[in-house]
Amino acid sequence: MLDWSTYRTELKGRVGDFGKAAPEALRGYAALAGGAAKTTHLDARTRELISLAVAVTTRCDGCITSHVDAAIKAGLSREEIAEALGVAIAMNAGAALVYSARTLDCFEQMTAPVPAVAE
Repeated sequence: MLDWSTYRTELKGRVGDFGKAAPEALRGYAALAGGAAKTTHLDARTRELISLAVAVTTRCDGCITSHVDAAIKAGLSREEIAEALGVAIAMNAGAALVYSARTLDCFEQMTAPVPAVAE
């Protein structure tokens, strides 16, 4: 497993390096992230639970370490986070099921005989 504290610190440094190389891209990301944080209907705890569930389904270690830190600051418990992650697991498996059906549909369409054109 990762040393999450060290990883988070190193990641911040690398993101800073990226920001120097591509400042407009980093500013665009910061604007997007900042806009998502300015909600009127969801509290910080809910946003962090959603963020962690999405981080797991997108397999983003950087997102995990950043949002665990924010979740702790928001006062979330291990049990609350585990419950949200259970939803993420169910949704990811559900997504795999749906995309499996889509894959078979694609296969069937691509291997179906081409209908004859009436003259």
